[in-house]
Amino acid sequence: MADFIKNIIGGSKSSATPVPSADSDFADFADAPSPAPVPFETVPGGANLGGPAPTGRPYTKWYNIHERYTLSDFRAEGVILAIIAVIFTLHYIGTKLNRAKARAWIKANAPILTREFAVVGFSRTPQQAEQNPEKLLKAKSLFEYATYATGRQNVAFMDVKLSLKKRFNPVMTFVETALSFFFDSFSAPEDSVEFILYPFDGKEAQIVPAIPGATELRSKDSKSSFDGFVWAIVNKDKMKQLREERYDLSITFTKDNSKLPIWSTVMSESAEVTETLLTNELASAIKKAGDLLDYIIISDQPVDKPKTMDETIPRKRLYLRYRLPSSDNYDDLAPLLSYFVRISDHLVASAHFRPEVLRKIKSVRDENIKQIQKAAEEEKAEERQAERDRARKAKRDAELNALDAKAQKKYLEKEKEKELRKSARKQTVRA
Repeated sequence: MADFIKNIIGGSKSSATPVPSADSDFADFADAPSPAPVPFETVPGGANLGGPAPTGRPYTKWYNIHERYTLSDFRAEGVILAIIAVIFTLHYIGTKLNRAKARAWIKANAPILTREFAVVGFSRTPQQAEQNPEKLLKAKSLFEYATYATGRQNVAFMDVKLSLKKRFNPVMTFVETALSFFFDSFSAPEDSVEFILYPFDGKEAQIVPAIPGATELRSKDSKSSFDGFVWAIVNKDKMKQLREERYDLSITFTKDNSKLPIWSTVMSESAEVTETLLTNELASAIKKAGDLLDYIIISDQPVDKPKTMDETIPRKRLYLRYRLPSSDNYDDLAPLLSYFVRISDHLVASAHFRPEVLRKIKSVRDENIKQIQKAAEEEKAEERQAERDRARKAKRDAELNALDAKAQKKYLEKEKEKELRKSARKQTVRA
């Protein structure tokens, strides 16, 4: 009790320092010296900005990046950069090759186009004597190029489309080539050009804008119309595919001709049409072009099967498609293009057939029109029946809602009995 009171009132304290009890767990550290900071050594000539002196740290190799990392640590990044470099290189080379292919084609065929048409390209201005042929072509994508021509008698205008291989994407080209070996629906990648010529067909006054004061320049006797039909010369390798993909060629019959090479055949609606259109000049141009020709088609029917009456209206078109030679030499293909542009003149002059021939050609179209009319009438009948069913259901729901619960039950029972009698009557009739 006395010691407790002394402690409270601040009595005499023991001057001896208490000896800590020994701990067996920290016995090994009992004699360890206390840690002391390493003194900082000032660098001779170093600047001191008056701030606190930095704590000294020992120098280690981790301060040098070339000692922390080696090239093997960036192996994944190197592979990625190498792949990106290869992709960009192939893309650049493929794009350049496609552009060179398109330039070679336009340089070889520009004289023919500029000679036959007043305007070639998208400039909408007449051709000049010395114009760069490359400006006549427009790149729609990395593998598609297009040009346009107009300003010619019997021709409203002509569209030209170049479709090249995707050389900038070798992986896609390889996949498309592999699929073409196993599936007929996939065509192998190839360089090709397609021409679509739109004749006036007697509609100059509707298409060509009138020039003030130049009405008297129009010849009253000039008529650019000709009879409608479907006629084609196709490569036999493409015949099956074209018959499946194009409705207009599906209504023709196929027959070989002695004037043509063995790899080609005629698809026509009438033998008289073939005799009129297959001239010696055309046969000679096809033989010279070789099997690069895919087809030359004259048609007044749509490519896709018509489903409405508006789609059955005849619209005359001329098609030419051939593959580009790997050598970029178009001397053998130039006569075919020249004849194709001038074939509209031959059609206006000679494509007027006997009534018997036209009656036979029209019969096939009339059958298709009857099928479309029948389908349209059936569709209208279904719509009328659906409208009557909706009106009947609305009337029944209104009558049912106006009744109380007991009357609704009787109404539903009568309706069920009526349906049972109707189904039983149908079974009796079938038996």
